[in-house]
Amino acid sequence: MARRLDTRPPGAPLTELGLAQAAALVPTLAEEPIRAVLSSLARRAQATAAPLAAARGLQVDPRPGLHEVDVGIYEDRSDDEAHHGFVLVFQAWHSGRLDESMPGGESGTEVLARFAPLLAEVRAQPGRGTVVVVSHGAAIRLVASVAAGVDGRFALANALDNTAAVVLEPAGVDGWACTAWGSHRPPFDPPAVPQVDDGT
Repeated sequence: MARRLDTRPPGAPLTELGLAQAAALVPTLAEEPIRAVLSSLARRAQATAAPLAAARGLQVDPRPGLHEVDVGIYEDRSDDEAHHGFVLVFQAWHSGRLDESMPGGESGTEVLARFAPLLAEVRAQPGRGTVVVVSHGAAIRLVASVAAGVDGRFALANALDNTAAVVLEPAGVDGWACTAWGSHRPPFDPPAVPQVDDGT
């Protein structure tokens, strides 16, 4: 498995395995009342979204701002130093230190700020139905945990498999509730001993 930090659009295309996983989303979400399919500008995100959108007679709607966490000087690297540097900052974010940033890359505050308009837009849209957003692992975990108040230790310890979903539902006036995190369901209890991975 490649460990290359590939965070900037357009990025690499989907592998054969990725294409198969994207196709499998169609039956997996067959009962979901999908009204829109959004994706980041990354090629792999758009290719992941395409089969699902086509099956519903929709167009993939690529959006700026939904890309993966920009890892700065670690971009396109697969060495241990780069992964360790990424993990240290990712840990800091999930400990509440959102202003820390990747060297030459983004802070957690900046990631949240570029996702915020999409979250507001989804809440403001009239009508019922699910909006599917195809983004990237580290960004999804940070945004979902902060938006829905999921314990950062849980988010840090529970990476998402390819095409696994975090489900957010509107709660209160402008909040969100997380009803699924991959195979996990609430309550999202933090692990007894925090565990980390490279997050991508």
